[in-house]
Amino acid sequence: MTPLFEQVTIPAGHSWGLLWRELDTIPFIWHYHPQFELTLTVNARGQRYIGDHLGDFEPGDLVLLGPNLPHTWSASERIDSSQPMLAVVVWFSLEWLERLAACFPELLSLRQLAARAGPALHFSADTSARSADKLLQLNALPVPQRLPLLLDVLLDLAGDTGARPLASTAQAPLPDGQQKRMAGVFDFMHAHFREEIALESLAQRAALSLGAFHRCFKRHAHCTPGAYLARLRIGRACQQLIESNLAIAVIAQEAGYRNLAHFNRQFRAAKHVTPRAFRLQYRRGVKDLS
Repeated sequence: MTPLFEQVTIPAGHSWGLLWRELDTIPFIWHYHPQFELTLTVNARGQRYIGDHLGDFEPGDLVLLGPNLPHTWSASERIDSSQPMLAVVVWFSLEWLERLAACFPELLSLRQLAARAGPALHFSADTSARSADKLLQLNALPVPQRLPLLLDVLLDLAGDTGARPLASTAQAPLPDGQQKRMAGVFDFMHAHFREEIALESLAQRAALSLGAFHRCFKRHAHCTPGAYLARLRIGRACQQLIESNLAIAVIAQEAGYRNLAHFNRQFRAAKHVTPRAFRLQYRRGVKDLS
């Protein structure tokens, strides 16, 4: 299964990213990105897939992932059915940690934490509980007050001798120049995947010849541009099949398919079931858990 590249965008005026995501279900989306990711899951039980690791997670699960490590969480069971599942996700770059450690020698342990987190770290129960209490305060704080609290969390994680790696290996980092060159391409594809996109226009955005663009794209995303575009469209269709009662023909059109038969073929190739069967299986599974 080839992971999907996720373009993480840090908002203007911020040095790190915070995602506060309330969900009825946590969908299976196998992906990777060049940033570190700290993920806390609340009111959910299910499975996490990180590199070659597969394990169960319980409410309060806290994991720090290294850059470019494929991962996903999958759950459809809420512990408290009256409340949504919650994923608190923090993204930051290696450069961010390095600058902090260079400016403030007291934060040298963050550099050591980064080195240990390559294959992902799962933290001890006591450390996870303390960190969860702090992470759950982040969203309500003014932006400038979030940073000291996050640093407090990261320093606590760095001192957790009970943290254990999850995957067997870390992923090799991508060259900075290649990362920057492709960032605009992925931004454009994510914004315009419903449209017909000429490969020549993507190559121009990357300032590469068509052949060089193909090679660079495959090194970065581990698939061709056409396959990546299909994944974006099928992913959007899956979301609509789960979250709406729209007709399948409407969902196909909204995802960028002008031909329903072509959509059905690509969906079945990607998910090994028809769109209708996917919707029925998902809803049957949710009903069985309720």
